[in-house]
Amino acid sequence: MKTIATLGDLTGKKVLVRSDFNVPLKEGVITDDGRIRAALPTLNALLDAGAAVIVTAHLGRPKPVDGFTFEEKFSLAPAAARLGELLGKDVKLAADLTGPSAQETVAALQPGEVAMLENVRFDPRETSKVDAEREAQAAELAALADAFVSDGFGVVHRKQASVYDVAKLLPAAAGTLVFKEVDSLSRATTDPERPYVVVLGGSKVSDKLGVISNLIEKADRLLIGGGMMFTFLKAQGHEVGTSLLEADQIETVQGYLARAAERGVEIVLPVDVVVADAFDAPAPAGVVAADAIPADKIGLDIGPASGELFAAKLADAKTIAWNGPMGVFERPEYAAGTRAVAEGIIAATSNGGFSIVGGGDSAAAVRILGLDEDGFSHISTGGGASLELLEGKVLPGIDVLSDEN
Repeated sequence: MKTIATLGDLTGKKVLVRSDFNVPLKEGVITDDGRIRAALPTLNALLDAGAAVIVTAHLGRPKPVDGFTFEEKFSLAPAAARLGELLGKDVKLAADLTGPSAQETVAALQPGEVAMLENVRFDPRETSKVDAEREAQAAELAALADAFVSDGFGVVHRKQASVYDVAKLLPAAAGTLVFKEVDSLSRATTDPERPYVVVLGGSKVSDKLGVISNLIEKADRLLIGGGMMFTFLKAQGHEVGTSLLEADQIETVQGYLARAAERGVEIVLPVDVVVADAFDAPAPAGVVAADAIPADKIGLDIGPASGELFAAKLADAKTIAWNGPMGVFERPEYAAGTRAVAEGIIAATSNGGFSIVGGGDSAAAVRILGLDEDGFSHISTGGGASLELLEGKVLPGIDVLSDEN
């Protein structure tokens, strides 16, 4: 994969950088700036090299109509302001993507300065399934710069104009973040050191079908928690009450359990569950055995015995991949399972293991629960992209940066 070093002397050059600043906002205020902070090494390296930096990124899922469509709630203004604070310099935000404001802003940009273009997804061509439409937007972006650096790992699994097509039009390279992400995740996909333990949570089995299928061929143990655990429990014939259940996936899960048994891969399910009368109940109803969930109760977290079991199953791991929380961690009364797993991963890491937190809700949980980020070997910035790499897929935004292109 091409790195920034392959771009040669960048003094006085204008470099277009695709970042991932899809950060959570509450009333216009960023509540977690982790993705912006993760972009700093690449941006600082380019600035130190004498380049003028043009940042592109997306935020949320705007629904543009004909042409560029501005929606204030999806504006990158908060991200531009926060990036400026972190860099210690003004970050100019163009009012459009490739129009008059962008052209004027970029024309005035000097070496050592940073500008940001408005949300790439305000233009419907960014995510178009029509190659010619994406290529047209990419050509307009490419006309603004001399080189391209892909550093938004959270979007490299998408064939989008600012991720894939522009990389074919300019000298292109992977940024520090993307390179680190791919290098770290490859340790869990290419000849991982064993025991290799994968922790999967989150709400749905269907979101992780390909990953589970692939990992049964590679991992030594799969620890299953979160909402997806109830489909596994149901596949074993247990009552799950009113808990989240994907009934159409029960047969598929039964197949996974059979395949895992044939291959000697250990699938570890919770032995107890924290239940409530309803999702929005003011307090838990208690802890029950995983095979004895009352028909009128909903499971919202793995129980304390399960937390201890999962931590024990992580203790000797040399490679760990974690994707998905164990319960509704945003609520303190259902966060203990996620904390127990995270602390188990930290302990295994301190004992010589290599651990990857697979972005998305897992990374958010680490921060919300106040855990030491340095306790993990790598915290990914891309949930979907990290899942697809674990699944063994070729990612368009990575493939286009290969040394062969």
